[in-house]
Amino acid sequence: MPNTLFQELSMRGFINQCSNMDAVMDLLDNGKIAVYLGSDPTADSLHVGHLVPVMMMRWLQKYGHRPIMLVGGATGRIGDPSGRDTGRPMMSEETLQKNIAGLKKSYSKFLKFGDKNGDAIIVDNYDWMKGYSHLDFLAQYGLDFTIPRMLSMESVKKRLENGMTFLEFNYMTFQAVDFLTLFKEHNCMLQLCGADQWGNAIMGVELVRKKCGKEVFVLSTSLITDSNGNKIGKSAGNAVWVNEDKTTPYEYYQYFRNTPDDLVEKFLKIFTEIPLPEIAELSKKQGAELNDVKKRLAFAATEIAHGTDAAKKAEETATALFGGGTNNANVPSTDLEMKEVMNIVDFLVAVKLFDSKSEARRMVEQGGIQIDGNKITDKNYTVEPAESIMVQRGKKVFLKVNVK
Repeated sequence: MPNTLFQELSMRGFINQCSNMDAVMDLLDNGKIAVYLGSDPTADSLHVGHLVPVMMMRWLQKYGHRPIMLVGGATGRIGDPSGRDTGRPMMSEETLQKNIAGLKKSYSKFLKFGDKNGDAIIVDNYDWMKGYSHLDFLAQYGLDFTIPRMLSMESVKKRLENGMTFLEFNYMTFQAVDFLTLFKEHNCMLQLCGADQWGNAIMGVELVRKKCGKEVFVLSTSLITDSNGNKIGKSAGNAVWVNEDKTTPYEYYQYFRNTPDDLVEKFLKIFTEIPLPEIAELSKKQGAELNDVKKRLAFAATEIAHGTDAAKKAEETATALFGGGTNNANVPSTDLEMKEVMNIVDFLVAVKLFDSKSEARRMVEQGGIQIDGNKITDKNYTVEPAESIMVQRGKKVFLKVNVK
């Protein structure tokens, strides 16, 4: 007997917390509903840390449910305080619009958009929030949120000691109005969110109940962490981006190829659509066979995000570089204006392998840099201009520098 959708999601490890497990199970397995997932435009691409609920939404669409992908043009102007010790920097309108376009591009890699039943749609909460004056908003929703309830939220508690602003304090009310609006306009019954968004999402459930007397639901996913237990995200400095202009398909492939042994099964379940029985068999592999499983994981995850051709090229590049081959045509590359010799540290920063000279200098002194196959340990080493220069950082990162 094939798995129901809820069984599939549960067995793959997507489900963290649910506002009404029995009701949501019934909705997902016995009907077709609209489900929404929101992301603020804090960057011009999603990253791997965002993808757990996005992949869950992909499964919902495969089973016939309709995804509503919300881009937070309004909430992005406030800044979500969840999981932060300080406020988010304000963005210019130009940056905001650039980021919104980038998020739409990211979503389209994982979901099918269109006008047919089950096709995903994209909405921007700025479209309805811009119509409210401050007085209008307070008049319509001011009595629906109590200060004690808002202060009870973990995202608020953690920020109060660091000087949470009134601007940030309003964030949860905006997100609640999003759920209410999508319920009214699209009969949206379920919100997906990461574990750190639980409090904000529950405020939406409460607002719909107060305004409409109806029950809607929230389903949260676990957060993905790196091997050190750190949340994967832009602010943590370890983001692996979805859009290829920020992280190439080869680098995306290598991220999954280098998955720690103890996370391989988890990543197979979440980031690929390999059937569960096959994953159970793959997860039994050890030693050299486990490396082959990681290759399978990397290819399957890259194929979803970038397509079959890009996944094949990434796989071929990795095989050439790490299998002793010489074909580096598909290695990530960058252009550099270089008319004369450059100090190795300046060179590494110029090609954006490091954000600072101190980081680059430390890596050189630790023996972690190779230029055209030669290990460089002298911080005063100078790089000669050439048509192309192959740079290796550590064991896994390669960059082809095309000199102009």
